[in-house]
Amino acid sequence: MEIPELKVIEILKKNRIDIAATLPCDRIKGLLPLIEKNFQTIPLTREENGVGICAGLYLGGKRPVMVIQSTGIGNMINALGSLNLTYGIPLPVLASWRGVYKEVIEAQWQFGKRLPSILNAAGIEFATVETKDEMDKIDNAIKDSFENARPHVVLLSPAIWEGSYCENPVPCEITPRLSHLEFTSEIKKPELTRFDVIKVLVSVADDDVIVSNLGIPSKELYEINDRELNFYMTGSMGLVSSIGLGLALSQKRHVYVIDGDGSLLMNPNALTGIAAYNPANLTIVAIDNAACGSTGNQKTCTNDQIDLELLARASGINDTQKAHTQDELGDALRRKVAFVHTIVKPFNASCKEIPLSAREIKERFMKFV
Repeated sequence: MEIPELKVIEILKKNRIDIAATLPCDRIKGLLPLIEKNFQTIPLTREENGVGICAGLYLGGKRPVMVIQSTGIGNMINALGSLNLTYGIPLPVLASWRGVYKEVIEAQWQFGKRLPSILNAAGIEFATVETKDEMDKIDNAIKDSFENARPHVVLLSPAIWEGSYCENPVPCEITPRLSHLEFTSEIKKPELTRFDVIKVLVSVADDDVIVSNLGIPSKELYEINDRELNFYMTGSMGLVSSIGLGLALSQKRHVYVIDGDGSLLMNPNALTGIAAYNPANLTIVAIDNAACGSTGNQKTCTNDQIDLELLARASGINDTQKAHTQDELGDALRRKVAFVHTIVKPFNASCKEIPLSAREIKERFMKFV
């Protein structure tokens, strides 16, 4: 009898999948170790973060897949729409479908039984696989995702794994280690604006990649120096550093990410992923104006509570620097410091709209990266 977990591996290989972003589920505990043995695997801390990482991987030339529990689709819906559907970025998602088949956890019922209707309403392609005989739907979904440049979710019923004799994973043990952090930081009165910072960045970028946060940062970058190796975000707040991580892992150019305090505070676990993989070709330029600049300069908690450089250090990023002046910033960027906490004034330059559609941004970028 064919082992269903091995059938999934066969389908992924047939479709030239080369990297998998995963979050565990009890129902697929036999599948996940096989994925780790056969593909480069990125363990995630949040599913939405995986959407950004996989988008970066694809932009850099990889063919990723996500393997998750279906509950995580709840925090992915906006990103799948504003990023994948908007730009035309494929993403096959294999989701262990909870809440329907022999589900004893009451908290799974409400979302699980409504999930097909939710995906349909969101305009996201999906397929349901409820028996072993339907597993060819996985192959069809992956092909559709890449051929039509869109996300495609496959809901995998726990019924298909029944009777499988795949071994359960061996529990991992905590690695003994010593954690030590000494950190003294001073946030001074800002001298620069975000526009000034981007001008310095552009002057050192050469043939490197720049991924810019949504809203005014992207408009300012376009105004200063539009180039093919700029990737402008138009939505999906909180995912720009995740996209940068995926790009850094998938190609050799150095990747500079223009992020901000509002965005990083919305998705701080992006920093844990960056620390875990620590790519030498990634620099996060964390532009901190203590405000949500694109929405009217509403105050964020970096105004008087949070130090983003300390947050990055606590997340495991050791190569950090604070920059208040043009010289400090230029030095950090030329040395390609991993996380540059840049203190700026809450000022927005007057810039025109970017005259490119999201798909034009993607297609132009991918030709040159």
